Amino acid sequence: MGAVLWILLLCLWAATVVQGEDPYLFFEWNITYGTAAPLGVPQQVILINGQFPGPNINSTTNNNIVINMFNNLDEPFLVTWSGIQHRKNSWQDGVAGTNCPIAPGTNYTYHFQVKDQIGSYIYYPTLGMQRGAGGFGGLRVNSRLLIPVPYADPADDYTVILNDWWTKSHSTLKKILDSGRSIGRPAGVLINGKVAKGDGKDEPLFTMEPGKTYKYRICNTGLKTSLNFRIQGHKMLLVEMEGSHTVQNSYESLDVHVSQCYAVLVTADQTPKDYYMVASTRFQRKEMTTTGIVRYTNGKGPASPELPPAPVGWAWSLNQFRTFRWNLTASAARPNPQGSYHYGAINITRTIKLANSASKVNGKLRYAINGVSHVDTPTPLKLAEYFQIPDEVFKYNVIGDEPPSSNQEVVLQPIVLNMTFRTFIEIIFENHETAIQSWHLDGYSFFAVAIEAGTWTPEKRKNYNLLDAVSRHTIQVFPKSWAAILLTFDNAGMWNIRSEIWERHYLGQQLYASVISPARSLRDEYNIPDYALLCGDVVNLPKPPPYTI
Repeated sequence: MGAVLWILLLCLWAATVVQGEDPYLFFEWNITYGTAAPLGVPQQVILINGQFPGPNINSTTNNNIVINMFNNLDEPFLVTWSGIQHRKNSWQDGVAGTNCPIAPGTNYTYHFQVKDQIGSYIYYPTLGMQRGAGGFGGLRVNSRLLIPVPYADPADDYTVILNDWWTKSHSTLKKILDSGRSIGRPAGVLINGKVAKGDGKDEPLFTMEPGKTYKYRICNTGLKTSLNFRIQGHKMLLVEMEGSHTVQNSYESLDVHVSQCYAVLVTADQTPKDYYMVASTRFQRKEMTTTGIVRYTNGKGPASPELPPAPVGWAWSLNQFRTFRWNLTASAARPNPQGSYHYGAINITRTIKLANSASKVNGKLRYAINGVSHVDTPTPLKLAEYFQIPDEVFKYNVIGDEPPSSNQEVVLQPIVLNMTFRTFIEIIFENHETAIQSWHLDGYSFFAVAIEAGTWTPEKRKNYNLLDAVSRHTIQVFPKSWAAILLTFDNAGMWNIRSEIWERHYLGQQLYASVISPARSLRDEYNIPDYALLCGDVVNLPKPPPYTI
């Protein structure tokens, strides 16, 4: 069946070439276990085509990406493409609420288009704690040649994958959470799956030729830890963030919160030798630091053992966030400037406040949103909705638009919020806890208009950035603070809003936004793919009438 589908897709590609449609990129991925010792302790990792981290996907705006994924693990597997909007196509999102998992010994073909997007993104596994074992990597979307980019072409384009790391296996981490405990602090930090030993024998992760400028795409694929990144002796010029060109400010270091990506330009303007790139944990009692080598091509001499220090405290990080600005004059995926979309002039039709909390349920740790802790269902929520049996699987709107006024007992059930199609909505993430949060929304980018300490009130809107807030898909929320985002829910589908702190996600801190077009038209949403995996209560059901134009 998998081979037949692959041949059909190749035929589709041949037909589209003749018709002049957007190009196709084909990949075949084999997902396997392997053994690695990034922190000196041999342990099981998840490999893609034998690689850890996984291969980098190099695409261009509007490319169609087709990945035939073979699951050679002894457990189900899914991958999400974090930040890819999948316009009209939540069928390819790769999370438990939209997709049946790829069973061991079988394959599934992801087929999605990076429609009207540019930028730096990541992919990673979404089931259990597999993300803590590998299976992650970078996904870049380059601008089309006809669209001007607000900087000269770099000499090369590098992807830097940062992540915290545990020496326990992903199955052990899952068992710890299932027992009702936290996974605690990481054992260390990795840069592209490695740690420099500093003995003069380290191979460089990247090389630079003196006088030339390079692009570094820096992404945090970790489980729970914010990381500060810097390059010894070099400034970083921020040019893009999660799909948006930014005002080009220079930074000595950047706080990269979980699942966030930044693109920077670095010029090789120092004495030719080795330099350390440095990643340090943030907001932990004990700082952990790791390094990797950047080597000048004609360099002579080792990197200095004196590492640039990491910043201290989250106030520094908040102030850095406030320096990020959308580049209003730059074109992104389309010829028109980013600033031609005046989001600050749109009336808000609904305000949703989402408050995260931690508590015990039957003696075990659970994380909740507005008093409810999400649980995944054997039948993916999107399938239940599409096959018109939602009442048999979940209830809509089990949480309100306001957090409960008093501490109530946490309830475990699926969380699905109805979002009216094409309405402009304000979401407030409230973090009353003492740990930092990182929130992500699938299927969309949003305007990150404010992060402030304290409690949100309507009067806080006067502090919003309604001119040039960066359009992105992930936002951090500092302890005892709140963050506000604005967006139009114009992408029909079932979309995951989740904590990217992965133990929180696994233990219930996520929900789904159901966005249904009343027209039920192919102009707004694609039909379920013929090759879609079916599971749970929909296996033997007849397919509903397809959407039409």
